Amino acid sequence: MNRPLPSALDDAADISAITQCVLTERESRDLGRWARMRDCFHADAIVRISWFQGSGTDFVERSIDMARREVRATHRLGPVAVRLNGERAVASLGATIDIPGTLDGVDIVLSSHARFLYRVERRDGRWRLSSFEAFYLRDELHPQLPGQAVPVTPEHVAGFRPSYRMLSLLLTRQGYAVNHELPGIDRPETVDAMCREVYGWAGLEP
Repeated sequence: MNRPLPSALDDAADISAITQCVLTERESRDLGRWARMRDCFHADAIVRISWFQGSGTDFVERSIDMARREVRATHRLGPVAVRLNGERAVASLGATIDIPGTLDGVDIVLSSHARFLYRVERRDGRWRLSSFEAFYLRDELHPQLPGQAVPVTPEHVAGFRPSYRMLSLLLTRQGYAVNHELPGIDRPETVDAMCREVYGWAGLEP
């Protein structure tokens, strides 16, 4: 049975607002619009990704520091899927994180493929992010100039997880500490646990 039209319209408005919040946070991160990025998070939001675990506020500050260090990550985003449950929701999307860098004198681009999960909550009539988390799929390195060889051997990445080994290599070379226990498809149980936690927070099944 179809729901009454006003309820469907309310849901559509909420889904649109949540989608715009998610996209605004990522666009602001890429373009250095830090005040706008900060405004997307609730004050008690948490972030858990490859190079950072902490509050949403500290995540913005660390992102500013990363930009100052000329680590210029950008994001290619897939469609945003939103599931609502009252004042809470979960937004999910596929993403590719592109990070240019230099390895042993060769200019390279890292492409890390992941799925982002956001917990989103409406407080005082506005949807903002309560968390930003990710699980990792795979990654690769390419030379910025075609024909050059990327100076990476199996030995260089032997200690890193298959789902984000190149990301771990590049971030480590850039001075960042990488969490080696992140959810990734090389450890399916970690992805399942993360999804159950995030969707369970909203009272939803994964």
